[in-house]
Amino acid sequence: MDGAAPAAAQHPHPYVPRDLNLPGYVPVLLSQSTIVGVYLGSSLLVASLIWLLSGGSPRRSTVDRLLMCWWAFTGLTHMILEGYFAFSPEFYKNPSGFYLAEVWKEYSKGDSRYAARDSAVVSVEGLTAVFEGPACILAVYAIATNKSYSYLLQFAISLGQLYGTAVYFVTAVLEGDNFATSQLHYYAYYVLANSFWVLIPTIISVRCWKKICAAVKFQAQNQKKAKSR
Repeated sequence: MDGAAPAAAQHPHPYVPRDLNLPGYVPVLLSQSTIVGVYLGSSLLVASLIWLLSGGSPRRSTVDRLLMCWWAFTGLTHMILEGYFAFSPEFYKNPSGFYLAEVWKEYSKGDSRYAARDSAVVSVEGLTAVFEGPACILAVYAIATNKSYSYLLQFAISLGQLYGTAVYFVTAVLEGDNFATSQLHYYAYYVLANSFWVLIPTIISVRCWKKICAAVKFQAQNQKKAKSR
């Protein structure tokens, strides 16, 4: 009889709150260093490829090449990582060691709302994966081909990222902000990892706003000169 204990009892989860109901939970099979290392390594690979490929045009600025790297990295993160989470409600049961499931089992140590399928988190991640992910890849194309909508698109995506991150943090605070298994996981995963989607979109938003305003001002001045003739 003892050997037939439920899987949840055999494998108690590490998340907070401790009474969070996760029937069928399977512990993280990959090490933290493997999970983080694969993510950082693949991200560096993507950024390096975009950097090399974007160097073909001497007219493309260093800032534009860096932005292409950012949009490729964040777009793939949105679509692959966040997309998997949004559409895999029982990732915590995965017994195969599948990397994407392992990522979210590990990240849930910093924010257990992911394992608990909190509605606000699922909504934000789902919308981000479906809409912002492809838009980020479009931004890479727009910069590479010097499309007229490039700055407007980057501005819109950045505002969307800032809004999603704000919802993410504000809902956590309203719900008590007590979802991490340790201070290390809290600051490494919840604070540090998400801070990049606050800092970088803010910088891009300011830059795009200035570029758009300058373009509008330039056009208005040209129209004024044309009328004066």
